[in-house]
Amino acid sequence: MSDRKEFRDLATPEAAREAIASLDLSPAPETVPLREARGRVLAERVDADIDVPGFDRASMDGYAVRARDTFGADEADPAELDLVGAVHAGAAPDVTVEPGTCAEISTGAVMPDGADAVVMVERTDEVGGGGDGDEGSARIAVRTSVAPGDHVMTAGTDIAAGARALGPGTRLTPREIGLLSALGVDEVPVRGRPRVGIVSTGDELVRPGEELDPSRGEIYDVNSTTIAAGVEEAGGEPVLYPHAGDDYDEMERLLRRAADECDLVLSSGSTSASAVDVIYRVIEARGELLLHGVAVKPGKPMLIGRLDRTDEADDSRGSESAYVGLPGYPVSALTIFRTFVAPAIREAAGQPEPATATVEGRMGVEERYGEGRLRLMPVGLLDLGADARDAGDDRPLVYPVDKGSGATTSLVEADGVVAVDPDTEYLDVGETVSVDLFSPDVRPPTLLGVGEDDPALNRLLDRLDNPRYLPVGSREGLRRLRDGVPDVAVTAGPTDRDVDAAELGGWTREWGLVVPDGNPEGIEGIADLIDRDLRFRNRPTVSGLRRSLDAALDDLAAERDADRRELAEDIDGYERTAKAFESPARAVAASDADAGLGLRETAGRLGCGFVSLGEQSVVVRAAADRVDRGPVAALAAELGGDDDADATADGAALGAILADLPGYSRNSRNEP
Repeated sequence: MSDRKEFRDLATPEAAREAIASLDLSPAPETVPLREARGRVLAERVDADIDVPGFDRASMDGYAVRARDTFGADEADPAELDLVGAVHAGAAPDVTVEPGTCAEISTGAVMPDGADAVVMVERTDEVGGGGDGDEGSARIAVRTSVAPGDHVMTAGTDIAAGARALGPGTRLTPREIGLLSALGVDEVPVRGRPRVGIVSTGDELVRPGEELDPSRGEIYDVNSTTIAAGVEEAGGEPVLYPHAGDDYDEMERLLRRAADECDLVLSSGSTSASAVDVIYRVIEARGELLLHGVAVKPGKPMLIGRLDRTDEADDSRGSESAYVGLPGYPVSALTIFRTFVAPAIREAAGQPEPATATVEGRMGVEERYGEGRLRLMPVGLLDLGADARDAGDDRPLVYPVDKGSGATTSLVEADGVVAVDPDTEYLDVGETVSVDLFSPDVRPPTLLGVGEDDPALNRLLDRLDNPRYLPVGSREGLRRLRDGVPDVAVTAGPTDRDVDAAELGGWTREWGLVVPDGNPEGIEGIADLIDRDLRFRNRPTVSGLRRSLDAALDDLAAERDADRRELAEDIDGYERTAKAFESPARAVAASDADAGLGLRETAGRLGCGFVSLGEQSVVVRAAADRVDRGPVAALAAELGGDDDADATADGAALGAILADLPGYSRNSRNEP
């Protein structure tokens, strides 16, 4: 009787993919030093623990001034200020800018106390004093007026403490590593790399570098090194084993050793139906054979199964290893590997699908440029997927991403660069542009959100597949949603923009004044900020928290029959804003402010006190024409449900998220 194993009922490629998908290739997460993290994939969200920059700094050479001292100054009637000293980058300021004075300042230097703006050196003249190094007696003529914040990069402008720096699933390239370095991170939690054991079979194989005897039909082992390179490219860790002959016992020994030590075992050769090809018998005897033979050319003789581990194996790896048998011919082996196995390794390692280095996209917004120079414009991509293909245009949307040359996050939020010709003054909506990707592995986000930053939102985003969120504030978020690029915008507090959008859901958060633990100043509300000598840290006007504060200030002005602007001027620090929701609270915790605008959740997490000023509705809105998009529908599903019981792996997460955040609750009737 023949030992030949006949192929019958070849499996479809779809069945082969399903069989491989049923295998467990995923290793446990691990923590690695940042210097070894390039190419790895984050296993957890990383939040910023510090503001970057961590101080208000000058963005150009010039003079640090009080902006009000320059009001009305121009070429014909400059303002003259006394020079009281100089501040250089890397040194702590030792001067204070009092009314009528200024301090020389270098780019990147810390802003001295009292100063709130910088006048560029080109708009100034030295008009007297300063002889023999007597810096303090010099006078500086300022030939322009500046506003508070001009030419100043405030603390947290690049990225603010408490902000969602990078999310789980982010592949760490030099851009992300630069951001993590700026945050002081020295080690990161990453997805484990699947260990993939590679065993080539056949008596005819010889390792490269060894002596070859063609007269015996010997050939060099091409598959081991080729497949190992493919494993590494896909994000796995290849482990090469000695090649096995066609002896059953030797093949069994090597395969079981590899199974004990690896998450996936790949063999090449000995998979066909000939009498000498015995590997399928090893799998049947020492594991489970799920599939033998696939209706694909090249690569029909393919095996998929599992190998039992021995009692000596590492228990942390489980009781069995995944197994795939590749054909022996190198072209067939590589074809099958790239088609079926590499995607599974990438998924287990959290690596993105490979992409070309250049893609054609269409502008999502108009962009004007008329400086007559080549512009390398950082851009983000949004792949609209099946909806765009059904509409006959599968080009991704392209939108500019630019926070300034000093901002690390401009690159993190961008996928590539569009080179704008010097003669190009205008890019129209829908215009085709060529995007040079930062890496062939760039994976555009599946969902783009903009708007208010919020702790509950950060956790909700972790539930989605590869989202990108730009915390630009409520007002700016609605503007961008109106202009047609993002999928969703998140707003908080009162809004004054009318946008064609669908409300997906939302929640309520308690807002107010963050104060030191125990509230030593006895602050009870906004009136104390106006009537008492208290230092305050505010949020910018694009923030929903700022909108609620200003609305409350309007009410107080009406109650006192006073001008709201005058009340605001009486608040020490009203115009001193911090970028993200956590920054004012951190200023209070560091004793840099007596009160800051913030959330009860943030105050509690940072060990501060809290004076409630009310509740604020947070609303998630989707572009009206994208409500049915898969990623948008997935977000809507996570927002749905009425209680914690709905927060399952396949259901709504919002209930469980809000239950874990002080001061948070669902909007009434689960509606915004």
